[in-house]
Amino acid sequence: MSNTNSSIGLANVLYIDLTNETSKVVERQDLIDTYLGGTGVATMLMHEEFKEGTDALAPESPIVFSIGPLSGIFPCCTKVVAMFRSPLTGEFGESHAGGRLAMAMRFAGCSSVVITGRAKRPVYITIHNNEIAFKDASSIWGLSSTTDIGKILRNVEPNIGKRSIIRIGSAGENGVRYASVNVDTYRHFGRLGLGAVFGSKNLKAIEISGDGEIEVPDINVYSKIYKEIFTNIVETDLMEKYHNLGTTENILPLNELSGLPTRNLQQTFFEYAETISGENFADNYLVRKISCANCPIGCIHIAMLKTSFGHSHEYEVRHISYDYELVYALGTNLGVLTPEGVLELIDRCEQYGVDIISVGVVLGWATEMSMQKKFTNEETKGVSLKWGDVKNYLLAIDLIIESPNEFYSALAKGVVFASKKYGGEDFAIHAGGLEIPGYHTGVGNLIGLSVGVRHSHLDNGGYSIDQKAFKGDLSDEDIVDTLIFEDDIRGALTSITICLFARGIYTYGTIIEALAAVGIERSEEELVKLGKDIFMKKYELKRKFGFSLDDVTFPSRFFETASTNGMIDEARVQNMLSMYKKKRWGAGGE
Repeated sequence: MSNTNSSIGLANVLYIDLTNETSKVVERQDLIDTYLGGTGVATMLMHEEFKEGTDALAPESPIVFSIGPLSGIFPCCTKVVAMFRSPLTGEFGESHAGGRLAMAMRFAGCSSVVITGRAKRPVYITIHNNEIAFKDASSIWGLSSTTDIGKILRNVEPNIGKRSIIRIGSAGENGVRYASVNVDTYRHFGRLGLGAVFGSKNLKAIEISGDGEIEVPDINVYSKIYKEIFTNIVETDLMEKYHNLGTTENILPLNELSGLPTRNLQQTFFEYAETISGENFADNYLVRKISCANCPIGCIHIAMLKTSFGHSHEYEVRHISYDYELVYALGTNLGVLTPEGVLELIDRCEQYGVDIISVGVVLGWATEMSMQKKFTNEETKGVSLKWGDVKNYLLAIDLIIESPNEFYSALAKGVVFASKKYGGEDFAIHAGGLEIPGYHTGVGNLIGLSVGVRHSHLDNGGYSIDQKAFKGDLSDEDIVDTLIFEDDIRGALTSITICLFARGIYTYGTIIEALAAVGIERSEEELVKLGKDIFMKKYELKRKFGFSLDDVTFPSRFFETASTNGMIDEARVQNMLSMYKKKRWGAGGE
């Protein structure tokens, strides 16, 4: 294999020390040659920077951002990988975000950023080409709205070129363990609590911009491959779902298949699904679709919420991004019946900068506990939760962010912590310590969430394997083999930082041609091996953080509520976990 990565600016790693307010750029061609970029490079930088035993919120705990070799060059190569130790689960944290950030990093000339230390005062960082500055954020620290923070920084930091602004709201400042980092208003590093890590470092925001140029070895070859990929995206039906209704298209099919978690997974069918379906949102609330930089799909769907605040036809109009996971978490999971109610809850979470899936699952657990009268009025500060009660859910979100007492502080630490403290562990719906996404489809999903490096449906798509099992016969071994295959191919895709929505576009053949067009030669065998190697390196980190598949347990609710493929048998799940470990690591297991 051969590379010309240095000519396209991919080897530079920017190291930032917040404690001393210093920075340096180091060329790391060694990492690029072996791991390409994205999740591969970020994993290795975490291995280098993380000192075993370091707490997730300690100053020494590193944050790593990394892009891939096709970022800013080919369509849908839009993601930035963030890695950190998760303050929510205590183990491996990985989150991906789109927006303009990958493009801005590429044109600023850095493929990865490593942040350590803790600033002596609230700061935000500006990165413009080779100029790095640490600026006082005292005036915006305590400002809760991530939207307002973005507006302020856009006005005071008028750097030219390709630009992105990432920032935290009050959830991150207050150490909510599932706080997110907002990226360019409508995208996020959402899961596993990166926002809390930012807050622990006194880091409010990063503004990054650049006006550099990208060179390719042969513009004619590049243009040909680009056109082929672009045509497949916009002129075939491969991406139509994401452009048309977006991921909320999943609401009605999953509901029909009895795979849609409802009222804290007490059932998998929501009687009012049509009212909060993708079709209803698109017909009556959708105002525009937008894309991440260098992506023609337009999968980001923005709804208009019009609310009255006066008697003389006085209205406030808010534009709110929605997708399937958000509608599940704050809609079906909480029994919320109306699009307006779902949008109100989404907007409240977005302003504070908090992961919406985790909020929804925490509130679902708290609702069951509240309806069983497990909390005192003093603990809840008079907020009595019941299914569909948007007003009290809004109050509860406010109180979780504020954490005025021990009860709401527990909710701010996630459903595992809260249920261990107050009870209800059997219906605290999590996998590997992370609140679950919106699928209850069968053993593939449950095993996939358990073994995936992020405990995310994006690790291996177990829910889609269950849907294949529903349509035809798949043995338990077939399911395990498919999970392993998906684990590995997604490791390769996310090293190139391809949006996983476009995984049907970027086959191994297409990836090989696209890499060759920018001077990087890889074979399919090398890409397959890369994915496997990255998975194993991530699991080394997971073990450093204290994770073992031998310790995985499941809330009993998973086995009490029928899935798309019927009731899930716990013994079968344990047998499949054993099969997975043996296939992955041999007879000795993990």
